[in-house]
Amino acid sequence: MVLQQLGLQHFLALSAILFSVGLFGVISRRNSIAILLGVELMLNAANINLIAFQRYLAPPAGLNLVLDGQIFALIVITLAACEAAVGLAIILNVYRVLRTTTADEVSLLKW
Repeated sequence: MVLQQLGLQHFLALSAILFSVGLFGVISRRNSIAILLGVELMLNAANINLIAFQRYLAPPAGLNLVLDGQIFALIVITLAACEAAVGLAIILNVYRVLRTTTADEVSLLKW
């Protein structure tokens, strides 16, 4: 099978690339929705790490099945969904007041 040919380093490289793309999106974008998408990419990269480490570093599956990485990944997915809902609600309220989704103009709310 193809999965048996892939090692831990392949998944870590994929995760590093995905995290780098997400970090670039967070740093370089001015649109608030694009920043949220970058954060979601970074969280998905963390999920790939969790599942890969659980798959390759866990003891062989016997009667004591270890699912720690998958459970943590489900927790991260739940938190990401909550973060997206709260973030989009904040962006919608800012858009209602300022008529823009640009992150630079949100700093006007500080005064």
